[in-house]
Amino acid sequence: MHKHHSALGLASLHRPVQPVTLLRPHAAQRAARFFAEKFPGRSMYAVKANPSPDLLEILWDSGITHYDVASIAEVRLLARTLPDATLCFMHPVKAEEAIAEAYFIHGVRTFSLDTMEELEKIVRATKGATDLNLCVRIRVSSDHSKLSLASKFGAEPDEMKALLIATRQVADALGICFHVGSQAMTPAAYAEAMERVRAAIVGAAVTVDIVDVGGGFPSTYPGMEPPPLETYFEVIHKAFESLPISYSAELWCEPGRALCAEYASLLVRVEKRRGEELYINDGAYGALFDAAHIGWRFPVKLVRDDASDARDMAFSFYGPTCDDLDHMAGPFMLPADVAAGDYIEIGMLGAYGCAMRTGFNGFGSDLKVIVEDEPMASLYLAQEERRAASNVVKL
Repeated sequence: MHKHHSALGLASLHRPVQPVTLLRPHAAQRAARFFAEKFPGRSMYAVKANPSPDLLEILWDSGITHYDVASIAEVRLLARTLPDATLCFMHPVKAEEAIAEAYFIHGVRTFSLDTMEELEKIVRATKGATDLNLCVRIRVSSDHSKLSLASKFGAEPDEMKALLIATRQVADALGICFHVGSQAMTPAAYAEAMERVRAAIVGAAVTVDIVDVGGGFPSTYPGMEPPPLETYFEVIHKAFESLPISYSAELWCEPGRALCAEYASLLVRVEKRRGEELYINDGAYGALFDAAHIGWRFPVKLVRDDASDARDMAFSFYGPTCDDLDHMAGPFMLPADVAAGDYIEIGMLGAYGCAMRTGFNGFGSDLKVIVEDEPMASLYLAQEERRAASNVVKL
């Protein structure tokens, strides 16, 4: 894989015709070390956010040893890529055949569930195994998050008592897990969810060995600047310490976006300008699915040898396919003189952008280049700078 210092060097030297994914291994390493060292429990990477084998190896080398897998394909990928990793099958609805393969062939021992039917399925598929870690998923609010995950999975609070008691009878370790939604903008999301966990434990009067607070840890985007991640960790740890659980209970989390968003950005070329609309060579069926379908805004910058002195204005993007749905409304703020032939870097696409690509209409590109500069936005770099500033001695 080629290396460049920055997007500008790549654009100036090669003038790529196809979109290019810019990878920053150092950013993923920094995020992984942050969670491995600072989260007051075990961090396991949610593979669905970006299943790139290169990224998985970076996270492993940086201290992430456990992985949240959601399908048998992800189980197989991790088994090939990181054979020593610990895999946790955290999708609450699984094919019985997938459970059996995961358990008997790949050594998976941790499974989630949210119904009696799923519990019975796991017991059947593992032939009554006695070494299972079973995490019952409780439904919690997504009100504090930008993307809801509250409607599809999770047992209702009034279903938890019977489900926890039944699971306790067959589990070696019993857990409760939840997901507050993607891009939680306040630690209060976790504090409120932990109160539901408390009520469920008290109501069922069972010994709980694992509390898994799931994902939802945010990254920073235009218009979405969350508090420092340490504040999330502090709130979670305080709530965990107050729960009526086993003295040896473990605290888990499942970061996805927070570990990989800063890992990748995208270099695109403007093929046409029509007023305030820019036609670019990637879009809704490529790495910009979230920008098109949920209106997500990403940081952008004009990549040009001579910096523009034009004022910024709001643009929307059209992708390269023939589909009107291939439209990213933005607004994306760029210099007013941007024109066909210019290059634009779009940041924070390591999460879901790389994972959601298709080959629709014959468009798409798997070109990747490692760059050495910093991400266009970073929670971790900002916190490093704050810590460095606080350590300056003033005379």
